[in-house]
Amino acid sequence: MDDLSASSHGPIASFAVSKIGNAENGGIEIEIPARTDYVSLVRLVVAELAALNSSLEPERIDDLRVAVSEATTNAVQAHIRSDCNQQVRVSCHCSEGAVLVEVADQGPGFDVNALPKMPAVEHPERLSHESGMGLLLIRELADELTIDSNSEGTEIRLLFRTARASSSS
Repeated sequence: MDDLSASSHGPIASFAVSKIGNAENGGIEIEIPARTDYVSLVRLVVAELAALNSSLEPERIDDLRVAVSEATTNAVQAHIRSDCNQQVRVSCHCSEGAVLVEVADQGPGFDVNALPKMPAVEHPERLSHESGMGLLLIRELADELTIDSNSEGTEIRLLFRTARASSSS
């Protein structure tokens, strides 16, 4: 990974991303400060990488964009709430068959099994909940979601396949 610095990339680049690098073929890894104003940068980079290096349809790239935004926002907020000054790491790996995004934080973690059950997004009862939409949206949008969380942090893995499995009647 290359460190960005004001001397080599101009003053703005040093504030946008602490580290950015080519993770592997068709992949990238980004480390950002735990600040919400960097979420849009992550969303943009991941969506563009997916558009260039996968065969995801434009609608699926939109889904990816929303899911990555939600996951990154959750990671940034975990750092802010716990006063963690470490970087949030986002990696994206693309292939012809899928896009895999991993978002990792070093926040306090949470009990995945203790998450409250939320009504479906379209259900009127959902309007009575002020928060909690992030993981619900991610679950709806991603083809696969894996959450590993403990006291040392959380890693969320999102898998978007190029062809969504159709339900049979």
